[in-house]
Amino acid sequence: MSDTAIEPEEPLTIGRLQVGSIGRHANGWWGMIMLIITEAFLFFYLLFSYYYFALQSTGTFFPADNPSFRYSGPETGVVILASLAVFFGERGGRKGSRLQLVLGLLAGLLLGCGFVALQAFEWLDKPYTLASNSYGSSFFTVTGFHLAHVVVGLLMLLPLTLWSALGYFDRQRVVPVTIVMMYWFFVDVVWLMIFFTFYVTPYLR
Repeated sequence: MSDTAIEPEEPLTIGRLQVGSIGRHANGWWGMIMLIITEAFLFFYLLFSYYYFALQSTGTFFPADNPSFRYSGPETGVVILASLAVFFGERGGRKGSRLQLVLGLLAGLLLGCGFVALQAFEWLDKPYTLASNSYGSSFFTVTGFHLAHVVVGLLMLLPLTLWSALGYFDRQRVVPVTIVMMYWFFVDVVWLMIFFTFYVTPYLR
């Protein structure tokens, strides 16, 4: 027998939980791209129906009064700022700044909630309803679907903000934040299309 002593193995230490894959080739990355493509077609068909009704109508499709920018203007600014806040946080995560990451995501979360509140006030302020006419049906259907996507984005931001505060992300593992940032950019683009469709085109008739 050998007299060499066998050193005991070091106990296995479990480090901090790491969330998300490394790199842009994570499954969630391509999953989000496919989701965005699918949802883009959904809004394309919804907006197509609006323009179809507008072109086929005999002048009775649009409401008597042109839409006001009282709520839609602030809504546009808030939703764009929300995406920029998430972008700011994501850049911080890439630099390894937990503070910037948390502040950006938290600001995006609060701004997104502000958009939901503004949309609710606007709905209550409208003189027509979902069942009033084709224009009202189109407006509430399209903006309702968009609002649902904003709520989904908020449900994504909530755990990301918490995990970021707990330090689950670092320079290498920030892809989940990047994926959610992509989603919010998509929400922005869709809202700009909605804004032009429902708030600008009635002035062009």
